[in-house]
Order: sequence, then C-alpha cells, then structure tokens
Amino acid sequence: MENEFPDGMWPVMLTPFTNGGTVDYHVLSELVEWYISSGSSGLFAVCQSSEMFFLSLEERCKITRFVKEAAGKRVPVISSGHISYNLKDQIKELCAVAENGADALILISNRFAKENESDDVFLKNLDAVISKLPVNLPLGFYECPYPYKRILSEKIIKYCVDSGQFYFLKDTSCDMENIRRKLALLKGSRMKLYNANTATLLESLKEGASGYSGVMANYHPRLYAWLLQNWKKEPERAEILQEILTMCSFIELKNYPLSAKYYLRELGVPIEYTTRKNTKDCINQTEILELRQLRCLSEELLKKWYT
Repeated sequence: MENEFPDGMWPVMLTPFTNGGTVDYHVLSELVEWYISSGSSGLFAVCQSSEMFFLSLEERCKITRFVKEAAGKRVPVISSGHISYNLKDQIKELCAVAENGADALILISNRFAKENESDDVFLKNLDAVISKLPVNLPLGFYECPYPYKRILSEKIIKYCVDSGQFYFLKDTSCDMENIRRKLALLKGSRMKLYNANTATLLESLKEGASGYSGVMANYHPRLYAWLLQNWKKEPERAEILQEILTMCSFIELKNYPLSAKYYLRELGVPIEYTTRKNTKDCINQTEILELRQLRCLSEELLKKWYT
C-alpha cells in the first residue's frame, strides 16, 4: 500500500445483472476493462451506483473480490458495503468486505449518526466501528446521498486527518465553499478529496482536489479523464469542456442507473437493462433520444480532444 491513492478519475461502478436478476460477472469483467481503458485511475466497486442497498452481503463481498482480481495491479480498487443501521451489523459487513482484498474500505457518512444527531454521536460510533476493523486498514469516506446526505464537518475531517488511516473522500457537497474548507484541512495529509459533482469539478481541481468520482464516469469517462489530465496544460479548452460536461451531467438525474446501462449497451458493452433499484426496467422514447444525442455529442468531443 503506497502512502496515497493516485489522482484522477474513479468511476462509481455499476453492477450488471442478468435478465434473471443475478449479478452478471462476465459483463462485470468487461465493465472493469471498459473503465480502465477509458482512463480510470481507480475503481469504486461497491457504492450507491452499484445498487449496494439492494445487494446481499455475499454479493457485496464477491463483487469486491472479483473487481480487485480483474483489475489486478493496474489500478487500485476501493469498496464500501455497510448498509445496516445497527453498529454490530455494520462491523460484520465491513469486516466481511475488508477480507475480500479492496485497497481501501470506504465508510458511508450517514451510517454513524441519525440526521438530527451530533458529531459527538457520530465520532463515538465511528470509534466503536474502527476499533473492530483490521489494524492499519486504509479507510475513506463517501458522503452517500441515501437515505440522507451527511456532509462531513470540519470536526470529523480533522479526526480523519489526525488518525492517519484515511486516504479517500468522495465529496458530494456540490458546494465550492464547503470543498475549499475541506481542502484546507486536508492539505499536507494523505487523505485526498475526489469530487462527485461536475459543476464544481474544475474549480475544485484548481483549489487542490485530486480528481472525480461521480456518476458521469458511467457515460463519457474519457472526457473526464482528459479534463483531469490536461486542465493545467490547456486551460481554455478545459473551461469549454467543463461547461459542456456540466450541461451533460443533468442526464444523471433521469432514471439512473438504468439510463447508464442503456447508454453503455449503445456503446457496445453487453449489459442488460436490468436493475434492482428502479421499479420499472423501462426507458421512454424521449429518454432514449436524449441518451443518443449525448452519445453523439461525446463522440464529437472525443474526436476533437483525442485526435
């Protein structure tokens, strides 16, 4: 384990299912290759985009192990998967996932306190959980929006920095001032901030963020990879691309993750239009039109930026 994770794009991975509803590991292998070939610096294997709240513990563990083995030494793999409310159950889940080889275990920020409970409650519960995890296990935090979004406070960020055990923060605040405060606290530590929000991405990079870990890496990851790799060298192009990516990112609000699976199938990835999250495995004709126009726009941009 190196002292830090690489900067860049960390896709929040989808989970492919067969028409019968089981995890499709053949397609998952192809997805790993697609993410890596598209410029990923690392992979977030079990998260909300993976439909982790609809996966059994056995599935969360097996997916973690499978993705880690498929990625090999090419890119690091991180994983979450504690979805219970009870702390004892969370510890059981986290220890099980940790045994399956992920390079870091990512904690969900809304698991340690109720929405109306204080940071003191949060930190007490966090201490209780960490004390039961393998010693020196690399950790991270994900400000998961479901079932409620708990943005990490300065007090909790300081705790993470002081512990020396935290490496990764998937920020979902969508608030540049909040991101700036976090980055100031993280400066000089091994913990890095990866922004999940497109609109604030370029500005956050200028302020010291380390990369992107968001939904849109399931649509046109190579464009994000270009932005992350070239924003300093080609600032004017980066500004234009940032503006386009922001407008494109509104697609993530529509029928996700089913829409992303449809989009990937249009790109040639043999993923089924099957989810556990959506109540209907159905995309209407307007959504199809939007996704196809997004694909055409992305392909045109790739021609300009990659040739």
